[in-house]
Amino acid sequence: MRFRVRIAPIVLAWGAAMPAFAASDKLLLTGGVSQLEGAAGGGLTPWAVIAGYGTRDQIGASAFYTQVRSQDYGLGVSGIAVGIRDRLELSYAHQSFDTRDVGGALGLGNGFSFNQEIFGAKLRLLGDAVLEQDSWLPQIAIGLQHKRNDQGAVLHAIGAKKDHGTDFYVAATKLFLDQSLLANLTLRETKANQFGILGFGGDLKDRYTTQFEGSLAYLLRRDLAVGVEYRTKPDNLGIAREDKAYDAFLAWQPVKNVAVTLAYANLGNIVIKDNQRATYLSVQLGF
Repeated sequence: MRFRVRIAPIVLAWGAAMPAFAASDKLLLTGGVSQLEGAAGGGLTPWAVIAGYGTRDQIGASAFYTQVRSQDYGLGVSGIAVGIRDRLELSYAHQSFDTRDVGGALGLGNGFSFNQEIFGAKLRLLGDAVLEQDSWLPQIAIGLQHKRNDQGAVLHAIGAKKDHGTDFYVAATKLFLDQSLLANLTLRETKANQFGILGFGGDLKDRYTTQFEGSLAYLLRRDLAVGVEYRTKPDNLGIAREDKAYDAFLAWQPVKNVAVTLAYANLGNIVIKDNQRATYLSVQLGF
């Protein structure tokens, strides 16, 4: 049974109609953009920053829609995130993975889709990436992402052990304002196959493994940043080799409440298709 929640058509309207919780003094782009799984960060990996433009006495929020398209697949993601006093982040994302013609080749039917819901939480433990410029201590946060996929029968048929699972991560983010440079390192404990789109665990391996995620961003000016990201993934399924993912991105924030991210990503092998290279476009509204 497919999920009933469908927020992609309404997420931009939700953000446009939503009142700002409070005026904010946060710098542009320091709250990150919206990651594929709903957390504040880069496109591929969560950072230790908290979503929205709320400061320590405020509540902030963001809404986003992302479209990723490779030679053989498509992925649409929409979501929302709320940041509470720049300490706690709660997020939700809905992913729809379109197999296009590959679905027909696999006997599932052209345009067969996997849908996944992701519920996230992130807690800032210590440090402040922006304000503590006189310290080498990064901002550090811990988080989790609970994922539920709607195609359990298909996932079990290809060797996945479960159609749901939870990722745990710790992220460290440091902004060097004098050098206009942001660096992030995230360590993730996960069983997810292709971010959970192909289930969790598999015939090759069914245990948590530690995966590495990193980001570097350079601020060309206060409203424009370029950067690169890298993310390792577990290889659990005998039927579908899984490769590392990496991208190069451009993030532009023309006004404080709107951010646009463009990226070119290399996703490697996805099921029976090698060398999947994708264009990535994401629009975020932040408050």
